[in-house]
Amino acid sequence: MALLLGDIAPDFEIDTTDGPIKFHDWIGDDWVIFFSHPADFTPVCTTELGYTAKLKDEFATRGAKAIALSVDPVEDHRKWIGDIEETQGVTMNFPIIADVNRQVSDLYQMIHPNADPKVTVRAVYIIDPNKKIRATFTYPPSAGRNFDEVLRLLDSLQLTDQHKVATPVNWKSGEDCIIVPSLSDEDADKLFPKGYKKIKPYLRVTPQPNK
Repeated sequence: MALLLGDIAPDFEIDTTDGPIKFHDWIGDDWVIFFSHPADFTPVCTTELGYTAKLKDEFATRGAKAIALSVDPVEDHRKWIGDIEETQGVTMNFPIIADVNRQVSDLYQMIHPNADPKVTVRAVYIIDPNKKIRATFTYPPSAGRNFDEVLRLLDSLQLTDQHKVATPVNWKSGEDCIIVPSLSDEDADKLFPKGYKKIKPYLRVTPQPNK
């Protein structure tokens, strides 16, 4: 069965570069960016892990943290971390899961046989503090991901959880939002004291409520 938005992220126990973890306990009360890599010592992955390490403070301000997965053993992960730190100018600051038996890869459908039965695809799961999967996306093994988009998506999820808005195309934090269509004009008047522009009955634009 495919994992769908709103599903509870499957729990597991496994070894990582930070030692053994039980996933749900490790999540705690944080948001989590859980992402997989085809293999260690690969060039695209090296750049992705390095960039993610640079985002630690950005994640922390959002109550979020990262964890990666590769099907190689911890010993290889630790050697690879040396390369990542040397080439990307960072200190690695989040764990890498050693999914040697593909236990987690299979659990999260990270192996796509028609793409390549030997490697994990570049999957991303954004998981909230209630352990629910809130967003997913999947790239082929050859294409690096845009982690600025991961931050943007996280900002949108957290904003729309707290306010009756949606975020429009190419939205970035600080820009105008759209009032959800289910809200009446009368209620919108009360909830959005900054006001809003009514372009169509279903399209009402308001300044970001929490800025």
